[in-house]
Amino acid sequence: MTTVQHILDDKGHAVHTIAPDATVLDALKLMAEADVGSVVVMEGTRVVGIFTERQYARKVFLMGRASPTTQLREVMETEVICTHPSQNANACMAMMTEKRIRHLPVMEGGLLVGLISIGDLLKASIAEQKFHIDQMVEYVGH
Repeated sequence: MTTVQHILDDKGHAVHTIAPDATVLDALKLMAEADVGSVVVMEGTRVVGIFTERQYARKVFLMGRASPTTQLREVMETEVICTHPSQNANACMAMMTEKRIRHLPVMEGGLLVGLISIGDLLKASIAEQKFHIDQMVEYVGH
């Protein structure tokens, strides 16, 4: 069964982080440059929030706030749902579906060690299903 650790080993452990006093514009630039849909908001080594395209649409754009002057601390999601490397991918997918979130920071020993997205989980699920199908085809073919 695929775990979060397997996904991170495949995609890497890089996480784009930003400080809570940075502006929304700073976060959007970082997200665009990195081609990602979220950034983890950190104070030192502590995760204090997450800012996603959804927060931008709902808490900045639709509220008429100015991206260059609005600080992330004003609009970030502060109730950050996290997972750990040993968690299985199916459990993460179920949790993300239930909580209606698309990004999960991965924590180990109180430290941020990665970030997975719903896309990462789908990719892992498809690869696992393909492996099982290939194994069955091989078994039936003999």
